[in-house]
Amino acid sequence: MDNLVSILDLIGVAVFAASGALKASQKQMDVFGFLLVASVTGIGGGTLRDVLLGLQPVFWIARTEYLAVCAAVAVAMFFLAHRLASRQTWLAWADAIGLSTFSVIGVQISLAAGAPMSVGVLMGVMTATFGGIIRDILCGEVPMVLSREIYATAAAAGSLVYVGMLALTENEPVSMLVAFAAALSARGAGILFRLSLPTYAKPG
Repeated sequence: MDNLVSILDLIGVAVFAASGALKASQKQMDVFGFLLVASVTGIGGGTLRDVLLGLQPVFWIARTEYLAVCAAVAVAMFFLAHRLASRQTWLAWADAIGLSTFSVIGVQISLAAGAPMSVGVLMGVMTATFGGIIRDILCGEVPMVLSREIYATAAAAGSLVYVGMLALTENEPVSMLVAFAAALSARGAGILFRLSLPTYAKPG
C-alpha cells in the first residue's frame, strides 16, 4: 500500500508540475521561471501539509526524486508547451487530475500520521489546492480556487468520499479510486459545464 501511495503521489506531483509549467508558458517565462513555478505547484500543497502535521523532514527533502520530477517536467514543457493545441484546456485538465490525486493522498498521509478524520479532510483540501494558489499568485492571476467554478469543493468531495469509503469498506485502494473519481467528476463538471456554487448577492 505504501508503494501505491508513493507512486500516486509522484504522479500527482508530476501532473501539478505540468500545470505550473503550462501556466509559465502562457506568461512566456524563461526556463528558470518554468522550474520555479512547476516546483512550487508540484510540491507546495504537500509541503504545507507536512509542516502543519509536524512531519519531519518534509517529504521532498527526504526524497529528492520529487524535485527531479518537477525539474524534468518543467524542462520538457519548456520545449513542448507550444505544441499543445490549447494550453488553457490542457492546463485545466492537468490541474483537475492533480487536484483529484492530492485530495486523496493528503487525507491518506494525514491519517497515517495519526490525524483525526476531520483534520485529514482539511489536509486533503489544502494539499490539493495550495500548490495551485501559489502558482496563480506567482503568475499574477486570481487563484483558481477563488473562481466561481467548482474547485475547492471538488477537493473536499474527494477527501470526504475517501474517508467515508474507508469507514465503510476498510479497503484503501478501492476507497482511493472511488474518491479520485468523485473529485475528478466534480471538477470535470465545473470545467465542462461551468458549474458553480451559489455566490453571495447583496440584498436590494
